[in-house]
Amino acid sequence: MVKKNLQPPYYVTKVFCDDKCILELGTTKKEIFVDIWSGNHPFYTGLKKIIDTEGRVEKFNKKYKLN
Repeated sequence: MVKKNLQPPYYVTKVFCDDKCILELGTTKKEIFVDIWSGNHPFYTGLKKIIDTEGRVEKFNKKYKLN
């Protein structure tokens, strides 16, 4: 005996961030809302700079001879 309607419905879903559609994908949810994604995250956009406290970056670079 085969059970009917075992799988959830499948949708082509739009993912929204700041009320803009950023992505379409297939999932079981109709809409997905996210707060942050790679298009507005400071790490990926390059807006965040490395803050060097106590010369840690220079110490690392000297230790591994990167400069």
